[in-house]
Amino acid sequence: MSSSKDEGAGVAPQNKGSWSSFLKSIASFNGDLSSMTAPPFILSTTSLVEYSAYWTEHPSLFVAPASEPDPAKRAVLVLKWFLSTLKQQYSSRNEKLGSEKKPLNPFLGELFLGKWEDSVGTTHLVSEQLQGYNAQKASFSRTIHVKQIGHALLHLSKYNEDYLITLPSLHIEGLIYGSPFVELNKATYIQSSSGYTAKIDYSGKGWLSGKKNSFTATLYPQGKERDILYEISGQWTDSFTIRDGKKHEIETYSAKNQKVTPLIVAPLDHQDPYETRRAWHAVADAISRGDMDKTSLEKSKIENSQRDMRKKEQAEGREWERRFFTRVPNDPVFDRLAAPLGERSETEKTGGIWRFDVGKAERVNVATPQQ
Repeated sequence: MSSSKDEGAGVAPQNKGSWSSFLKSIASFNGDLSSMTAPPFILSTTSLVEYSAYWTEHPSLFVAPASEPDPAKRAVLVLKWFLSTLKQQYSSRNEKLGSEKKPLNPFLGELFLGKWEDSVGTTHLVSEQLQGYNAQKASFSRTIHVKQIGHALLHLSKYNEDYLITLPSLHIEGLIYGSPFVELNKATYIQSSSGYTAKIDYSGKGWLSGKKNSFTATLYPQGKERDILYEISGQWTDSFTIRDGKKHEIETYSAKNQKVTPLIVAPLDHQDPYETRRAWHAVADAISRGDMDKTSLEKSKIENSQRDMRKKEQAEGREWERRFFTRVPNDPVFDRLAAPLGERSETEKTGGIWRFDVGKAERVNVATPQQ
């Protein structure tokens, strides 16, 4: 229970007014998270389109399954890789900035391109905003509850093997104190075409351990949830332990101590006008300087330009041509893997099913990041 003295403890005195107004505005909020207007002092200088990079900041873990001949061990390596991404996805901003910040809403066609280079080779990042908004449904009751819409697919060419990864629900706590942070809840799944299912149960504070960011994950043959082959438990922000079905410890992974591989991005003046850091540069600069009038002005320029483009496209009977992705009528891989989990694609919220188009990528002329 918070007291009036505690409330807003993380907010600077000059921001108390806008913070109070924000809390009142979201008291009955229930809808698309991108439409929520946040006070400037909790705005991030980073667009949401950059968040895709969190999935691959440990390239050696990302590619490790491709070198494992045993399908069950491959499946647990995919599970380990996914769990290793959670800290970066949901906690790194809080650790770096002191609290969670609301990212800039990406505009249609916005790009984030880069690459990682390490001992396993070069891993390329291609992130493109395919809709004029991100499908995330939110509601509020002293905490913002967020349901993420969508899924991830991982393909291992060497084994012609696919993995469907569902996305966790989350809630943003600490708003009352002005220091928001993300916590995961409920469960997600990783379904493989080789016949294995991973289930991850999240808890804000483990009822056994009493520690935040706790989880328990199990890997089992599809449809045989009690026949556990591997179990992983711990904290996704700290460390977790992998055990086999007989409870023998295999490995402990330290998310807290694992260093990320730096992403190489082209210099600003070599970027495409639609690349996120170039497009949002003036806005990010204004936020960093605390100039909220300039922030609002520069954001409006981008938003108004986008509205004008959409109106023109509508009048001409066409839509924005995506640079790296193509809408497809259906995806048999998703349908096959989603069926055992009872998942559906929710295309009405994502504007269709989108898949990376190799042909388009080969024709795109954008800068290549240099070290």
